[in-house]
Amino acid sequence: MSNTNSQEIAQTIAQQLGGIRKLSMMVGAKNFVALESGLTFKLGKGAKNGITHVTVKLEADDTYTVNFQRVWGHKVTEKGSFPGAYNDQLVSLFESTTGFYLSF
Repeated sequence: MSNTNSQEIAQTIAQQLGGIRKLSMMVGAKNFVALESGLTFKLGKGAKNGITHVTVKLEADDTYTVNFQRVWGHKVTEKGSFPGAYNDQLVSLFESTTGFYLSF
């Protein structure tokens, strides 16, 4: 997969979550990194269950796998993994799992 395609996938995922600016302002998201077929970013403080990072990956069947982790030093603890999510489910899945809202 080309770097350009990876960037496009990451930008599309960010837009489906409301956009990088909204993620930054509403939930303190930062350190956005485009993956080969997805996006990962760090959340601001205060998410449920100590969640600090979110990774969204596009799968071959056009669904997403969304992983929520707590990263503390070198220790990564999985706080939730949701395969098979459709694009219109990303916001509600994010909001219900983190306790952060992406809309007013």
